[in-house]
Amino acid sequence: MIRGKLLMGLLLGFVMVAFVSQVFAQADKRQALMKEQSAAAKAIKGAVEAKDYATVEAKARDIMGTADKIVGLFPQGSDKGKTKATAAIWEKSDDFSKAAKNLSKAAGELATAAKAKDEATVTAKVKGVSDACGGCHKAFRAEKYAE
Repeated sequence: MIRGKLLMGLLLGFVMVAFVSQVFAQADKRQALMKEQSAAAKAIKGAVEAKDYATVEAKARDIMGTADKIVGLFPQGSDKGKTKATAAIWEKSDDFSKAAKNLSKAAGELATAAKAKDEATVTAKVKGVSDACGGCHKAFRAEKYAE
């Protein structure tokens, strides 16, 4: 009887450790993705100044690809650990999904403008990508890490 309870306790402990590890790994994955997006945005800024439209297009396509992964990196229950994600992500999941789609769309429009080497449109579309990022951060990201 005691042995069974002990084994059950150990099993439950193992399951909890595995779950907590998964939650923290999820936060690490999404933070890595956001850092990729930030690096791409910085590269776009420099490439626009240099009129390097091939790099603008490539980095905009990178942002499109990562934007399509955002929602999947915020599963229910991944609000623990070192994260700036707010509860609004899960409470307003449709709005969060739309925000990620808006970023993908804005990045696609920037890539198209860069491919056409249309300086005025590229400048406008860079602002669109920036606004999409900022809008999502304003609605779904806290200023400080939660722990």
